Amino acid sequence: MTETSNRPMRPAMLRGWRRRCPSCGAGPMLRGYLKVRDTCPVCQEELYHHRADDGPAYLTILIVGHLMAPVILWSFETFRPDPLVLASAVSVGCVALSLYLLPRLKGMIVGVQWAKRMHGFGAEG
Repeated sequence: MTETSNRPMRPAMLRGWRRRCPSCGAGPMLRGYLKVRDTCPVCQEELYHHRADDGPAYLTILIVGHLMAPVILWSFETFRPDPLVLASAVSVGCVALSLYLLPRLKGMIVGVQWAKRMHGFGAEG
C-alpha cells in the first residue's frame, strides 16, 4: 500500500462508531468518555494525531436537532401537553441522545482521519 493510498473507510468508521481502534478494531480508542488514547493498547497504532476538535459536537447538534424537532412538533400537535412538560421531556431526550452520540461520532471522525491518512496518521503506512 502506497503512502497516498487510502485505508478502507467503512471499516474504520464502523470501528470508530464502536469506539474501537480504527486499525485493529480490538483495542479501545477512548480513555474515559471523550479522551482519545495516545496509542492502541492492542496494536500500538498511534492515535494522538487526531484532530476531531469541534466536529463531533457540531454533528451531534445537527443530528439531535433534526431528530428532536419533528418529535416536538408531533407531540405538541398530538397531545397538546403543558409547555413545561413538553420542555422537560424534550430536554431529557436531547441530553440523553447527545450523551449517546457524542463519543460515537468522535470515534467515527477519528476513524475517517485514520482511513484518509490525515493529520499524521499516514506517517508509517
